[in-house]
Formats: sequence, C-alpha cells, structure tokens
Amino acid sequence: MIFLDFEQPIAELYEEKDKLMKMGEKQKIDISQPLAELEEKLKNKKQEVYSNLNPWQKVQLSRHPDRPYSLFYIEHMCSNFIELHGDRNVKDDKAIVGGFAALDSRTVMFIGHQKGINTKMRQYRNFGMANPEGYRKALRLMKLAEKFDKPIVTLIDTPGAFPGLEAEERGQAEAIAKNLYEMTLLKVPVICIIIGEGASGGALGIGIGDKVFMLENTWYSVISPESCSSILWRSWDFKEKAADALKLTAEDNFKNHIIDGIIKEPIGGAHGEPEEMAKLLKKHIKKTLKELDEMEADERIEQRINKFANMGLYEINEEAVERVSGE
Repeated sequence: MIFLDFEQPIAELYEEKDKLMKMGEKQKIDISQPLAELEEKLKNKKQEVYSNLNPWQKVQLSRHPDRPYSLFYIEHMCSNFIELHGDRNVKDDKAIVGGFAALDSRTVMFIGHQKGINTKMRQYRNFGMANPEGYRKALRLMKLAEKFDKPIVTLIDTPGAFPGLEAEERGQAEAIAKNLYEMTLLKVPVICIIIGEGASGGALGIGIGDKVFMLENTWYSVISPESCSSILWRSWDFKEKAADALKLTAEDNFKNHIIDGIIKEPIGGAHGEPEEMAKLLKKHIKKTLKELDEMEADERIEQRINKFANMGLYEINEEAVERVSGE
C-alpha cells in the first residue's frame, strides 16, 4: 500500500499488524486477541486522521495512485459493459471512456475520465486530460443514450482538459461549450459524479446534469491549487493556502450550492476499500435514478437549467439600473 505523509500514523499500525501476523505464522501461536485489539486501534486511528483533513490533504487523496478510476467503478457496479469508441471525426480519445452497461436490470450509458493505473497506461490515457475529440465522443454517446431513452451517468476525474496546441487547433473550447449547451437539453436523466479531481472546463465538459455529486475526498474548482498558486504568488509553494482559499472541497461546494450532495467514502478513503466504494456508489446511483424517473423530461430540463443559472451570488445596484434606464 502507498501512504501519504499525513497517513504515516496509519502506515505504522499496518506495519505493526504485518509483523504480528508474520510472528504468529512463524511461531504458530494464537494472535487473535492482540490482532483484534490492533484492528480496533487501526480503525480508531483512521477515523481520527480522515475526519480532520484540510483541503490540501483532500486534494492529495483525490490523486492517490490507488484510488479507483472510472473503468473500475463501471466493471464493479455493472455487467455487460460495451465500450464505444471514437468521435466519428478525428479519432478515439483514450482519456474518456464510455458505453452502455447493465446496472442490475437497467441499461445505463456510462461516460467517464480514465487516468490509467500505471505509468504506461497514464501516458496512453493522457493522464485523464481529454482532447476535443474526447468531448465530442462523449456528446455522441449522450445523444445515442437519448435516442434509446437510456439514462446517463458521468464519472469525472481530470486535472483539466488537455492544454496542448493541437487541442486548441481542433477547437477545445468549442467542444466543451457545445457539451455544456447540449447536456442542458438532454431529455433523459443525467447524473454527474466527481470521483477524483474536478478541474475547470475539463470537468464541466461532462458535468452538466440533473444531479451533481462529489465523493467525500474529492475536489471541484475552476483551477487546481498549484496553478492558482503559480498565478497569484508566482510559485507552487503556496498551494496549500490556495486550496483553502478556493473552497474546492465537497463540503464547500455543497454549502455553496454547486453540487447536490456528498457521497461518503469508507473510513480510510475510496483507495482503501475500492470494492466497498463501488457498492456505495451503485446504491446512490440507483436511488437517484429512481427519483429522476418520477419527473417528466420537460420538468427535468427546466430544473437543470434553473439549477445552473441560479449558481453564484450577485447584488443588483438599483441606482445604476435606474440611471441606465433613464438614459
């Protein structure tokens, strides 16, 4: 297992547990009692550490190398997943995966970012940073789901849309903007879930839905803490301060009415118990789909539009309005 710096107290207990189990196996003695006590101690330490995380620590957890990605969730929640490829224009963007899958007895279109589980696969997946063709592929699959009246679930986990010259030449901004518009008007239920990083337009490109949720240890913001720090302070050294100022945690986004809810992770994070996290996510998706099914398509679209139109705070200057009206 890989442990982050703030997880070292937990790592020490795991080491102690491994030593105890090896000693019991080697000396053939009963270690059930001390092992049970150690397990309880480990559980309490996890509760203590993970219940007091600051924003930067949650950013670190969202990027944990063992954290499950989109394909893991799809494979563990569903059966008969049929991946669909290509935008029918340029190529198949490996940073975004999607296709129909059976969620128990129901067919659902799943679309998500995929980062890759090792160095070779991360390069293959472009570290989860999609090109324009990735967002156009996603839109093609959404329209296909709409055609066959199947709900859509998007799994968001990206450090941002790919910023390369070739991506800009092929219309990165236009591709994301079109997705924002088209997703607003989809007639089928749409659920968006941030499962890791939710950065900028890269996340928004598949992030417009009837319900938007975040896993407990994820972040969702217009910019990453490192990039924010480099812009404001000309250095990455202030990334922790930036993470706090950006209000990017699930709790902050829920408080500011950016998302509709928070999906709790197992104690120790999704990377500690990925199979359990998949079960919790599946349960939440099924419950939400049942709620959305009770609404008519036009009602869902109207609520979807109002949901995003009402985000943010603003104040009307009545004097300025009167002055402009008088002119």
